[in-house]
Amino acid sequence: MRNTFGNIFTLTTFGESHGAAIGGVIDGFPAGIKVDVAFIQSELARRKPGQSQLTTARKEDDKVELLSGVFEGVSTGCPIGFIVRNTNQRSSDYEDIRNLFRPSHADFTYNEKYGWRDYRGGGRSSARETVARCVGGAFAKLALRHLGISVQAYTSQVGGIALEKDYHKYDLSMTEQNAVRCPDADKAKEMEKLILEVKQDGDTIGGVVSCVIKGCPVGLGEPAFSKLHAELGAAMLGINAVKGFEYGEGFGGVEQRGSEQNDIFYNYNGRISTRTNHSGGIQGGISNGQDIYFRVLFKPVATQLREQQTVDKNGNNIILQVKGRHDPCVLPRAVPVVEAMAAMVVLDAYLMNKTVHL
Repeated sequence: MRNTFGNIFTLTTFGESHGAAIGGVIDGFPAGIKVDVAFIQSELARRKPGQSQLTTARKEDDKVELLSGVFEGVSTGCPIGFIVRNTNQRSSDYEDIRNLFRPSHADFTYNEKYGWRDYRGGGRSSARETVARCVGGAFAKLALRHLGISVQAYTSQVGGIALEKDYHKYDLSMTEQNAVRCPDADKAKEMEKLILEVKQDGDTIGGVVSCVIKGCPVGLGEPAFSKLHAELGAAMLGINAVKGFEYGEGFGGVEQRGSEQNDIFYNYNGRISTRTNHSGGIQGGISNGQDIYFRVLFKPVATQLREQQTVDKNGNNIILQVKGRHDPCVLPRAVPVVEAMAAMVVLDAYLMNKTVHL
């Protein structure tokens, strides 16, 4: 089982949804960076359960404990170990599914691959594992601050309610002003109403998280097999419930001709720039200095409070109705996870780029 992300900046995670803790080891983090624990904690607060009516009712403080790699508030360059203890598990809620396979979950595939599985909340396949990614992403953001690079994600669509794709039309600083994490207050109210209606029906709904990376220098990303957009895509598709990724114009670009799609170069006050950014800040797999922007599609949460048909380990047909506390829509809590993964990709690419210049 691969549990490590990254090349130079790496994050290795461990722990299960209903185990003692979720944790990780960050390696390759630069020395001399001031570690703002309050900021790291605030990133976890954005992801944690129980923050509004739109999320699961599970209550977790998600308090991070730094075990190593930080001395007198500054990174030492040594591995940074951390844990976030689980304090509000209700494993008994999952006893009824010990021998069942929940539709569209990892129960069946884990069981077939390993011959055994932790049925309590999905174990290692649970989205609770993303708490470790948010810690890694928070550290990455602290380093990126020194480079003038920012990462901002937001909910851009829930069900059929969507913002325009052009992020310039919105004040992204307003993203945290509502529970949906949408920068358009009116659309946010519509999205919240829809999520609550779906929750009342015992159902779930999906949507899209958009992300913008600003201040990225030219040259990040490797040709051929480690293109920057490929690394971003792999990071996003590794998040629970993600079903799609597009950057720049993405699939919408098929409606344009090449003469419309090309980003024309010009001299902008003595430096080379482009008049448009259909490429999404990446050309030939390498950052070109423009904003990097992409969209991540999340499917409806697989856990339903409605009755569903399934089978047990022996193939017997069973009617399943799950218990427990679950998100009707993953989007609000997915926003910080998307940012975390993007920040780790960019920091790793920056450190990789440093190795090719003497």
